[in-house]
Amino acid sequence: MEKMKEMFMANIRQYAMMVALIFIVILFQYLTEGVLLRPLNITNIIQQNSYILILAIGMLLCILTGNIDLSVGSVAAFIGAVAATMMVTWKWPVLPSVLLALLLGVAIGCWQGYWIAYFRIPAFIVTLAGMLCFRGLTLVMLRGQTIAPMPQSFQKSISTFIPDVLGGADLNYTALAVVAAAILAFAFADLRSRRKKIACGFDVLSFPLWTLKILTMGAVLMAFSWQLARHRGLPVVLVLLGSLVLIYSFITGKTVFGRHVYAFGGNEKAAKLSGIDTNRVFFLVYANMGLLAAVAGLVFMGRLNAASPMAGTNFELDAIGACYIGGASASGGIGTVAGAIIGGLIMGILNNGMSIVGVSIDWQQVVKGLVLLGAVAFDVYTKRRTAR
Repeated sequence: MEKMKEMFMANIRQYAMMVALIFIVILFQYLTEGVLLRPLNITNIIQQNSYILILAIGMLLCILTGNIDLSVGSVAAFIGAVAATMMVTWKWPVLPSVLLALLLGVAIGCWQGYWIAYFRIPAFIVTLAGMLCFRGLTLVMLRGQTIAPMPQSFQKSISTFIPDVLGGADLNYTALAVVAAAILAFAFADLRSRRKKIACGFDVLSFPLWTLKILTMGAVLMAFSWQLARHRGLPVVLVLLGSLVLIYSFITGKTVFGRHVYAFGGNEKAAKLSGIDTNRVFFLVYANMGLLAAVAGLVFMGRLNAASPMAGTNFELDAIGACYIGGASASGGIGTVAGAIIGGLIMGILNNGMSIVGVSIDWQQVVKGLVLLGAVAFDVYTKRRTAR
């Protein structure tokens, strides 16, 4: 029991946010009289928040360095405007247009990363300038008008569902099979990681508790996939989001670059003295943010089926809030991809649940602000307690 308490205290930020997410789901499931977890509404929550979660993954890396990116909403809107112009106005094929839009996102990230990393202009200033510039360029590209509709092939690639190749009638068997395979893969990978930690002398959960953790997670995910299978199965955007979570969890947790990012945020001077090219790390973090902003812009445009001058408004604030609520530290060096996703889901479920209950937009903003303030206050409190 004492070991469990020590492990809980060591991971209190992540565990606390998971508990908060479960509590919020149960609360709104009761307040909405069961509407929250209906299959259609779960699908809506995924599609409504997918682009924020994608941005939160990239924003996490920026926050790990002790900085933020204020331009991501404007960059996402600009990429959407450029892609829509190519596909609708210029009649270019979908695939080349999407690839060029992604390359443009990387170029924008490299442009901002160059000024931040090599000229050491504060990221706040560079990305604030980017927010203004790319919002203006979006208006120039669209001439203040909305471009719609998108080509059907593009719209389907974003807003469609994975087909049921297993031939289910009232239930999408493919969705269940994919989630079950993902659970088994995670359990196998986590078991290997556990054995390596034991071999290296690290403290781990006892085998019964580890088994309970895997079974609980598996039961929750299978219940979630069952609800999706009752509707239309797995949305393509959920598969995209899941792939990004796996890729960036691997990058941050298992690669040299990921360790360098954490080292940079922990103490840049110490990281530089240890031989890390901190300028290169800084540059790549913002280049990556440009890429994910482009992906989010395309996903949002596909869901909206239009490129709008007002697209991307406040996306950066939602992404930053998701990271902080998910346990990232404002001082850098602390945070996980899973935590950012949990934070984004908390924000998304709050929005969705309050809308169903009938809470006005004004009060929704108040609640979201208080939740963000509470999460950061909790982070500061736990850091001070750990320091003592």
